[in-house]
Amino acid sequence: MIRELKTFITVAKRGTFAAAGQQVGLTQSAVSAQIKNLEHSLGMRLFDRSGRSAHLNAAGARAVPIAEEILELYARMGTPQRLEEYRGELRIGAIGTAQTGLLASALVRLREAAPGVEPKLVPGVSLNLLSQVDAGDLDVAILIRPPFALPKELHLETIAREPFLLIAPLGTVGEEPLQVLQEQPLVRYDRTSFGGRLVTAFLREQRLDVRQALELDELDAIFRMVENGLGVALIPRAGLWLERQDRVRVIELGALTFHRELVMLTRHAQRREPLIELFLGCLR
Repeated sequence: MIRELKTFITVAKRGTFAAAGQQVGLTQSAVSAQIKNLEHSLGMRLFDRSGRSAHLNAAGARAVPIAEEILELYARMGTPQRLEEYRGELRIGAIGTAQTGLLASALVRLREAAPGVEPKLVPGVSLNLLSQVDAGDLDVAILIRPPFALPKELHLETIAREPFLLIAPLGTVGEEPLQVLQEQPLVRYDRTSFGGRLVTAFLREQRLDVRQALELDELDAIFRMVENGLGVALIPRAGLWLERQDRVRVIELGALTFHRELVMLTRHAQRREPLIELFLGCLR
């Protein structure tokens, strides 16, 4: 019945038997058969079916949190009592600056505390990593705090706050950051990314009408563009560019400083697992 409960929750989230089947590796007919078995066992229908869609009815909506609780208890049955007993893979998603920053030392501490755990690092941008945690493809992810409310199934913990700076080519004239931004072309942090949205909000708040030279999402690539004279940029104090910051002018924003927050994202049901708590401690 555990298998049927997992499939039930997946259908409830994905909205169709076909989409649920793609996630759990079953055909649409196999998903339908598992749901029918579950409904027969419970003696009630859980979905109102309309075409290809499957909408939870009142009984199904009541059953979802109970099914999640049952699966959480089932998972806890197989949880080792000591960290030294943990074996297997820990799937970790991370944005680029986390991979080259705090993650390296955190993984060393994780290996010392739980040597049987094998970390698997999955790179990605924040939005994609969030989706992978939500789908169960990742155990945990390090990303920029989303600018929207999370589904109740997800849980985040803040692990760092990174201030934004203005960087400019060597020889750029001016000390006042708003004036420099107004006068120089901007190498823009991709406005569709979580970090880039913070830059967009800052420019809007300061009522700056900037001249855009280029837009991209990779911080070290933005640094290279500035280093070579393409324009100025607003980027967080994070990434490998910090090792070469003497190649550009770094202008502090002072009272205008804004930050991006790095968070660790997990599924709510897993947040208290000893291994997840250990990993959070290693990050901190």
